[in-house]
Amino acid sequence: MVETYKRTSNPMMNRPVVKPELVEWMRESQTQLSGEITNVLEFAQTNNIPVIPHETVLYFQMLLSLMRPQRILEIGTAIGFSALMMSESAPNAEIVTIDRNPEMIALAKENLKQYDHRKQIILKEGDAAEVLTELTGTFDIIFMDSAKSKYVEFLPRALELLSDNGVILMDDIFQAGEILVPIMEIKRSQRALERGLRRLFDEVFNNPKYMTSVLPLGDGLLMIKKA
Repeated sequence: MVETYKRTSNPMMNRPVVKPELVEWMRESQTQLSGEITNVLEFAQTNNIPVIPHETVLYFQMLLSLMRPQRILEIGTAIGFSALMMSESAPNAEIVTIDRNPEMIALAKENLKQYDHRKQIILKEGDAAEVLTELTGTFDIIFMDSAKSKYVEFLPRALELLSDNGVILMDDIFQAGEILVPIMEIKRSQRALERGLRRLFDEVFNNPKYMTSVLPLGDGLLMIKKA
């Protein structure tokens, strides 16, 4: 759930990005996950490992059913929850997922071994900037859920890899509302992340090269498409 940003200088910041009761309603009233994927979700929740929230999962399921992608690229595997979710919704797609965290990679490998029954998912280990240069072909969906400060750096190569009618999705762009706060009022340790996101917004918003849409799902989801 998105937390309220506690600054009094801007009244809007005293409210969640989406009202908590609406988030609760979206998560409880919509179709619930079932089957083996719930085992991965329960492990993540028990061990406080962030995964995309329920409302974002349902959006992906809808999007994939409409787009019927042949290839999907994910930057940020974590334990493999989102890759497995996408494999269920796009059973004919090849999914390439990238991560560099050894602990997460180990957990992801176990989950993929157990639940990737159609062997759709290819796990690439290493720094995403390097792995992206090695990939060939095009992808219909590119999902970024990794270091937010790097989104803008990954964007040029992602666009090269994107199919003509493909979409790029970037998760957690709201940062609980901190994108609205002056950069010098943000904790020093968070400024690199915030600067990266603001460079991204400067690049894609009001740029005729792109179509963009910001979706208030989870902590914000940015969709980018070539114009």
